[in-house]
Amino acid sequence: MDFGLVLQTDPPASRVVSLMKRAERNGFTHGWTFDSTVLWQEPFVIYSQILAGTTKLKVGPMVTNPGTRAWEVTASTFATLNDMFGNRTVCGIGRGDSAMRVAGRRPNTLARLGEAIDVIRDLAEGRETEVGGQPLRIPWVRDGKLPVWMAAYGPKALALAGRKADGFILQLADPYLTEWMVKAVRAAAVEAGRDPASVTVCVAAPAYVGDDLAHAREQCRWFGGMVGNHVADLVARYGEHSDLVPEALTSYIKERHGYDYSHHGRAGNPSTDFVPDEIVDRFCLLGPAGAHIEKLQALRELGVDQFAVYDMHDAQETTIDAYGAEIIPALDH
Repeated sequence: MDFGLVLQTDPPASRVVSLMKRAERNGFTHGWTFDSTVLWQEPFVIYSQILAGTTKLKVGPMVTNPGTRAWEVTASTFATLNDMFGNRTVCGIGRGDSAMRVAGRRPNTLARLGEAIDVIRDLAEGRETEVGGQPLRIPWVRDGKLPVWMAAYGPKALALAGRKADGFILQLADPYLTEWMVKAVRAAAVEAGRDPASVTVCVAAPAYVGDDLAHAREQCRWFGGMVGNHVADLVARYGEHSDLVPEALTSYIKERHGYDYSHHGRAGNPSTDFVPDEIVDRFCLLGPAGAHIEKLQALRELGVDQFAVYDMHDAQETTIDAYGAEIIPALDH
């Protein structure tokens, strides 16, 4: 199992770079960041510094979207970083929750997302494609490689990930829901004539190592609110009691009343009081190192290839170090 570190690009950028260096020293293979242009600093600028300060770490957004940048700009940015540092980027992409809504726009449609996946990958790898009816190729790309991993929850999005994406990003660590969603992605891959094992599965969720479970829950409760935004979209689309979406995912948002993106992804988010302890425990990895190892082993058996640690809480360094000292070695066999 690979491990990734996920951060917001809060200033100063030097701290983001420092934590990513620390992650690589501790055995992490991927460094991810949020990508929401208004809420945080520009991640692609910071990736250049992370790549320059590490040797093998792969970097990318978790996740970008097709609406805030022209697709050829996104592809060229990845291709430039790959040319400079040797194909060490991954394009995590989704419909765009905070990035679009903060700017007063709706998240992208799945049709637009599916088209963008193909175009961005083709351009970044040097192939000719069509953008808005115009044939386009980036002529200076040589031996470019850009895996595109798609974030998804709902049935149509899961199916799209299985058909088109090189990887599937699931932003919660509940084994029951992971099993359900991985099966859906793999079934769609088979239906599209793809090898289902060729789709990398990445589970991303907060992790907090320690014995004070109550404190850990409060530091990670924000995550249930972030996931709740996507769940609310699913309920609006498919209904509260739909066979297409597991009840285990939708039931907890009944007490959700609005959401303030100014606190998005942050410990102490006041918009997440509705998230019960049960959901925090199910969606996150909390407790002593042994509890993390046990849950990660269960996720690995369900086909998870990477666990990406959301490290937005008051124990960033100690979490990275605990994973490096105890948890990553236990999963490295």
